[in-house]
Amino acid sequence: MDKILIIDDSEVIRSLLKEYLIDSGYKVELAVDGQEGIEKVLANNYVAIFCDIHMPRKNGYQVFREAISTKPYSHFIMTDSLPDELAEMALNEGAQQCLTKPFDLSQIKDILEKIPTKAYNE
Repeated sequence: MDKILIIDDSEVIRSLLKEYLIDSGYKVELAVDGQEGIEKVLANNYVAIFCDIHMPRKNGYQVFREAISTKPYSHFIMTDSLPDELAEMALNEGAQQCLTKPFDLSQIKDILEKIPTKAYNE
């Protein structure tokens, strides 16, 4: 079963995404801040990583940069209420997309359908 990581300091967002993704057939892991998120990214393989931009301990851009330096095949979907230059930098450096909160769950399905599932196991 494909695994997805959700890194977000908002319990509401984590719960909403987790429920939707589990219902869609994914195994879901959670991280409550950027530091916990990068630890999980480096220790596991995920088909996709949903990562908030503004979080405590490490922001989403820092998580993205650190992750792709070790796991360049990682598929990051950045999320934020007010995307700013950090989101733009992540997109310019290879993040799949930046979703503005609140987002429509149908966007999640569309994004995940475009991500290859083979590369993340390598």
